[in-house]
Amino acid sequence: MSTTVEAARTDRSAVRSLLRLWPYVRPVRARLFTAAAVAIVASCLSLVIPLVLKWMVDGPVADRDVGGVWLGALYLLLLGVAEAVLFGFRRWLVARPLARVEAAMRGDLFRHLQRLPVAFHDRWASGQLLSRGTTDLMLVRLFLAFPLTFLLVNGVTIIVGAGILLAQQWTLGLVLLAPVAPLVFVIARFEVRYSSQARTAQDQVGDLTTVVEESVLGIRVIKGFGRHRSQAAAFRALSERLRGTELVKARLLAGIFGVIMTVPELAIGAALVLGTIQVADGALSAGTLVAFLSTALALRWPVDAMGFLLAMSQEAATATDRYFDVLDAEVEREGKQGTGDGKAPGDGKRHGDEPGGAATSPGQRPIPPATPAKEPGPAENGAGGGLRFEGVRFRYPDASEDTEPVLKDVDLHIRSGETMALVGGTGSGKTTLTALVPRLYEVTAGRITLDGRDIAAMPREELRTLVSVAFEEPTLFSASVGENVRMGAEHAGDEEVRRALDVAQARFVDTLPRGCATQVGEQGLSLSGGQRQRLALARAVVGEPRFLVLDDPLSALDVQTEALVEAALRRVLRDTTALVVAHRPSTVLLADRVALLSGGRVAAVGTHHELLRDSAEYAWLMSGAHAEERDR
Repeated sequence: MSTTVEAARTDRSAVRSLLRLWPYVRPVRARLFTAAAVAIVASCLSLVIPLVLKWMVDGPVADRDVGGVWLGALYLLLLGVAEAVLFGFRRWLVARPLARVEAAMRGDLFRHLQRLPVAFHDRWASGQLLSRGTTDLMLVRLFLAFPLTFLLVNGVTIIVGAGILLAQQWTLGLVLLAPVAPLVFVIARFEVRYSSQARTAQDQVGDLTTVVEESVLGIRVIKGFGRHRSQAAAFRALSERLRGTELVKARLLAGIFGVIMTVPELAIGAALVLGTIQVADGALSAGTLVAFLSTALALRWPVDAMGFLLAMSQEAATATDRYFDVLDAEVEREGKQGTGDGKAPGDGKRHGDEPGGAATSPGQRPIPPATPAKEPGPAENGAGGGLRFEGVRFRYPDASEDTEPVLKDVDLHIRSGETMALVGGTGSGKTTLTALVPRLYEVTAGRITLDGRDIAAMPREELRTLVSVAFEEPTLFSASVGENVRMGAEHAGDEEVRRALDVAQARFVDTLPRGCATQVGEQGLSLSGGQRQRLALARAVVGEPRFLVLDDPLSALDVQTEALVEAALRRVLRDTTALVVAHRPSTVLLADRVALLSGGRVAAVGTHHELLRDSAEYAWLMSGAHAEERDR
């Protein structure tokens, strides 16, 4: 079910993955380095405590100097307080900048998702994308807040502590350092296995999120068909898979913790026996043995924590890989004239290499300025004006080269100010053809022109101000009615919104509790299908676009409402060039001409009455028999 890239990468390097976070960390590096330095000082203070103990045992305790003992106790108290204050200061240093890093990464991810082609979103489950923007970024932030610092802190503490041990008694120090080599080998094996399981678990969390999201959005279907048990069973199966992976991770962690804790414990026991013998022989003072063992015990936490820190680091590395799986995806290319090479500005390198661009921080991304809409000249209103498809072929990006194209050599000209109805059977390519006009997909061959201009050479921002679209499946957002309509024209005023609602015959808005300010809820499910479709139509016409593409915009309306919408829509269509996908004769009659699409090709073009007379397929499509068959 997962739509991610290959989960297990044998050649993956955790360090290389985590280094990709540097562009985000760089703006806050001063505070992070300061926090690391403070933590190192605090950790090394704990190594001073054994030296104070040595002084107390060999000095005041041996000499029965009570005042010296109290003085030593005061030193120990001050060291403990200083260590606690420094660790608290470290946490304060990193809290705010790391929240800023997480926010910048989340903002970059969302902006990049908006720029990715529709074909990318066709491939990826929404739950997988959602888990990357939530769970994965949380793991990255936790890594930057704790393991990143303490891997360094603990490493420095262990090195300094090893030096102190060797300086106090080098023979006992060698006994304690003997397990280092086998521990390094075991940790390396652990990293490889844990990394694979961590990636699998995070992908399975994405799959689980997808099921939850789909079940919430499709709750009416689930309840309507009584499928709650099968959905619960599917969720339970995915949960069991995730549980199994988490148990494997737990076993790996238990194994590494057991090794990391047991081997040093044996070494400390051996050093204690040898040290006690040396004290008994007079070769070592009791204070030195106490200081030696206290230093060894002070190093227990840094050593024991390495397994936990490495596990968190591996999870952060896999989370980083998953994050950049999305950011490395190619964004939509801008027009050829915009950059000279068909690439979007700033797309000369992989997106993840330098988030935010050279001139911005990771939380900001430059947006190319919009090209002013070009007014059509006299020549453009002639034979070359309007909307033209020239030898257009299209095959979906994921399809293999030997797959039959969805559209094959489509030639079609919609003159300026003309309305063309597009008619065809199910699977003939009507919706696909309409999606090519705003460049939701790129043509495989041929070209599409607007008033003589190749849309492939136009910046998308300009293209999408010229072309407005209403899709067959109306999508509304968790926002007010007015905000949903203004998606079609951001700066539309109340008067323009009201005019668009009137065209769409959406007077039901006046009966809502707060009128245009009423929140429609997620996916607009609080509204009927016909109401959603009318709001989507209002969104398409609010900006008075030069080109209008409507994909069966009246399919959910009753006969009376459809007649009212068609009457109002005729006035809008007089001032625009329109391509309308139609299934009903009443919708076809809105058009000046009709194009019949059959098997991915334009089979016939003419008026409604001409095609009824000359095309048996068209006559069948417009007949009641075909409507009944389609409804079945």
